[in-house]
Formats: sequence, C-alpha cells, structure tokens
Amino acid sequence: MRFVRLIGFALAGLAMCTASAAIKADVVVVVATSNPVKTLARNQVADIFLGKTSRFPDGGQAVPIDQTEDSTTRDEFYSTFTGKSASQLKAHWSKIIFTGRGQPPQAVSSSAEVKKRIAENPETIGYIDARDVDSSVKALPLAPQ
Repeated sequence: MRFVRLIGFALAGLAMCTASAAIKADVVVVVATSNPVKTLARNQVADIFLGKTSRFPDGGQAVPIDQTEDSTTRDEFYSTFTGKSASQLKAHWSKIIFTGRGQPPQAVSSSAEVKKRIAENPETIGYIDARDVDSSVKALPLAPQ
C-alpha cells in the first residue's frame, strides 16, 4: 500500500511538471516582413531590448516593442534572451533612467498589438508567442554567437 501511495505522489509530481512546461511560452523575435535583417544572435537581441544599442547589425534603426509587465511572454523573453528576471530588469531600467542614458521600450498589451506596431513601422522589433506568428511578421532565427 505504501508503494502505491509513493507511485501516486510521483505521478502527481510528474503531471505538475508537465503542466508547468505547457504553460511556458515559446517566444520568437519578430520584425516586419520588409525588414532586411535575416537573423540575430541572442546577445544582439538582448542589446537592443536592454538599450545598449539602437541599431540592427546592418546599421538600420532598431525600435524595440515590449510587452506589459504582467505578460508571461515578456517574462519568458527576458529570461531566455537576457537572463534577467522581472525584478532584475526593473533594476536595470531604473539605473539607466536615473543616469539619463535611456528609456525602456514602449510596452503594448498583446502579441496582436506587437504585430500591429511592426506593420506600422518596419524599423520595429518585438517578440511574440510562436503560435501567434503569421504572414504579417517575420520570425528571426537565432544566429550563433
């Protein structure tokens, strides 16, 4: 009986791990279909979104579009591309703003809004859940660093 109970706990734990993995968003970086950029490395994406550069590698203007702080897509993006948690990101921007070296990217409320902004301005770069990619944007594959 004790063995059966242990198996039950193990299966319950496995189910919880699987469920939490399913919640995790598969985030992709997107630009306008007309944008000449073909690929970016993780560190290049991070530099654009952390305000360290305002240019794509080809010299073109890069205007990042963020998602709001309550977005799981945002959390996943910053964790994956910058290695920063929400609180670390807040501290990063507080320092940048305080020293007058920049402002955080403008934030929008959804992947649909990111796609809309990208359609309005081909210099923008954003991130969305991979399931939301359609013909209105181009998902950038990651280049080796």
